Amino acid sequence: MRLALLAALVLGAGATPALAQQHEAWQAPTLSITRYDEDWSDLSDPEKRAHHWTGPLKYIPLGDDAWLSTGIEVRARSENYRNNLWGSAQAPDDSYLWTRALPYADLHVGKVRAFVQPIIAYAIGVQPSAGPVDETGVDLLQGFGEVDLGPVTLRGGRQMLSFGTERLIGTRYGPNVPLAFDGVRADVHRGRAILSLIAFRPVRSGTVSFDDATSYMKALWGAYATMPGLDLYYLGYENRDAVYAGEHGREERHSLGIRSHGTASDWNWNVEGVVQFGRFADKRIFAWTMATEVGRSFPAAPMSPRLLLRVNAASGDGQAGDRKLGTFNALFPKGKYFGELSPVGPYNIINMNPVVTLTPARDITLGLAGMAYWRASRGDGVYDIPGNLLRAPGNATARFIGKEVEASLAWQATPELELSTSFSVFAPGGFIRETGPAHPITLLGFEANFRI
Repeated sequence: MRLALLAALVLGAGATPALAQQHEAWQAPTLSITRYDEDWSDLSDPEKRAHHWTGPLKYIPLGDDAWLSTGIEVRARSENYRNNLWGSAQAPDDSYLWTRALPYADLHVGKVRAFVQPIIAYAIGVQPSAGPVDETGVDLLQGFGEVDLGPVTLRGGRQMLSFGTERLIGTRYGPNVPLAFDGVRADVHRGRAILSLIAFRPVRSGTVSFDDATSYMKALWGAYATMPGLDLYYLGYENRDAVYAGEHGREERHSLGIRSHGTASDWNWNVEGVVQFGRFADKRIFAWTMATEVGRSFPAAPMSPRLLLRVNAASGDGQAGDRKLGTFNALFPKGKYFGELSPVGPYNIINMNPVVTLTPARDITLGLAGMAYWRASRGDGVYDIPGNLLRAPGNATARFIGKEVEASLAWQATPELELSTSFSVFAPGGFIRETGPAHPITLLGFEANFRI
């Protein structure tokens, strides 16, 4: 099959990769969000490079034990809001276009590697003005050097990070400008286990060209171990100007996490728990989260339905003004956390999210999801995905934040191009009605994503 070389596309945030086999039992790598994870070294065979028009771009021989891989992603996304943030946003009715291009070059010379990925990202029509997640002009998204020392791989420079299901460290791929970090990483391999040791600072993106810079207010460090079916990790975090309930102070937080995931027959599961401790200003931190995901596929049924149920809980603060802080901090989570419309983030929340996915044709995917959100603690408010307080608790007594439905449709038009659309409605609950404007939010999205 001549198109099999790039049939393993992952296009759009949260998409599930599908691998297609080529003759001679060779498989193309999965095209990933973190493009540096792709391994095209097998295309050193000229016959394999000839199977698809992109083959000569994915492996360019440069001499003895030296080769270059190139590629690009070009995405255009239109988002159309009504009553954003339940009508309390500066521009509650807003329609805009995000555009971005992410070319890359991956140079291999023996055991040494250099990876460079610029970003070109602009927004049209964002009201009242575009922010750092909307546009960054022309800048460096990733640029790092790497050396393979056998059981240890060392990497230093600017890079995107993705661990687990990106509940605490993610790429922020859904918005227009992904998140990158400056620092060093060491991956220690032993059999099928990998221990990643990290020390990073997030990149603070700006809205004009060549103004992205290392943030010296925040830091991330830790160790993340992955084994078959199990992740164990410790993450340290510092924010020199954190804000909780209007109080500013230095935050140092430590997260201990465990994640179990796997498949058995047509079932799959993904369960993760985290406890956090540390200090914020003069307060002692103790917080936690628990996230569960259980799915069942029916491959023999019409349209191959897949059912999924997610239940998440994240702690909130119990009482304002005391010497304890109970609000969970999701650190650097994935964008579009609960779906295309995600006005609330994983802080002080209990969330239930059933999902049905259908495949009416080989290249078409239809999804329908429902979400319901409650406050975990009445003493705390509602936050957005980056962790900014949207609604303070005030005198509100209601726990229910609201409910949401979302429908999505994706068409893999070619192995390189995916077209998708989604429609979401968020109906506010008692807490939103008690604390300010409470209009239903709607979001209509359209996206075209081309990737090689």
